[in-house]
Amino acid sequence: MTRLFFITDIHASDRCFRKFLNAAKFYNADCLVLGGDITGKVLIPIVEEKNGTYALRLFEKDSTVKKDRLPETQKALLDAGQYSFVTSPKELEEIQADKSKEGRVFNEVMVSVLKSWIELAQERLKDTNVKCYISPGNDDKFEIDTLLADSGHVVNPENRVVQLEGGFEMITLGYANPTPWKSPREVSEEKLGQMIESLASQVKRMETAVFNLHVPPINTELDRAPAVSQDFEYVKEGLGIKFIHAGSSAVRESIEMHAPLLGLHGHIHESKGFVRLGRTLCLNPGSEYAEGILRGALVNLVDGKVKEFLLTSG
Repeated sequence: MTRLFFITDIHASDRCFRKFLNAAKFYNADCLVLGGDITGKVLIPIVEEKNGTYALRLFEKDSTVKKDRLPETQKALLDAGQYSFVTSPKELEEIQADKSKEGRVFNEVMVSVLKSWIELAQERLKDTNVKCYISPGNDDKFEIDTLLADSGHVVNPENRVVQLEGGFEMITLGYANPTPWKSPREVSEEKLGQMIESLASQVKRMETAVFNLHVPPINTELDRAPAVSQDFEYVKEGLGIKFIHAGSSAVRESIEMHAPLLGLHGHIHESKGFVRLGRTLCLNPGSEYAEGILRGALVNLVDGKVKEFLLTSG
């Protein structure tokens, strides 16, 4: 039996990543798979004041912390997927006046956190046989790719075929069809289909293949997302929010054409669930990274088949 533990969309949550590594022992998993959108979207400046306190603005509210609470505050922010950096009023003014400098600071913090994660994964898994597969998603900048180079127990399976424990082949692609946010790794449905097909053509035994495709197949229970306007506001429908299917037609067509054993997906945080497309079991564990809750999918693969699976939360 090969036991696989899959998560996705943790967006820099340090708490979720540590839980992910601990899952290898907790679930007795043979391989860990983190399927994209691993970095954060928010950078919080923490400004040192003249009186020795530190000021920050979070959720449109101003807060002040003392020096001895600073590490605790930064840890709490990172657990919720929010990067932070300590600065002076003058430096902050310079950064805010120069978008390129703001981008450099963000990238520096992002790279620093991801580097520490990879080091932690190597340390935690060094005396095990567990492989940890970490790949980028559509929200992840290309600056992280060099950090994700294969090393020891950590493998970046992006855009290639890798062999999992038990002889299962896995293809991985973190790119997405177009979104309102114009994220770094977006392509047209036509191009996405070509990229998937290039990988699928290299698979030797499709009946035991795993398609680790960040975007879920369109028109399923795995791709229902809130509709947003051009101003990025939720679209109302009646007394609630309108939901649409935001998955990929290229992903669905590829799965229906090739009929792999298993599809691992994310991207749509709100659509935790599973669906069968023909013989293929497709999973989306969902994401609640901001609350520090790790959503996952535990899959037992036996004799070339999915014997059982469980969507987890903890």
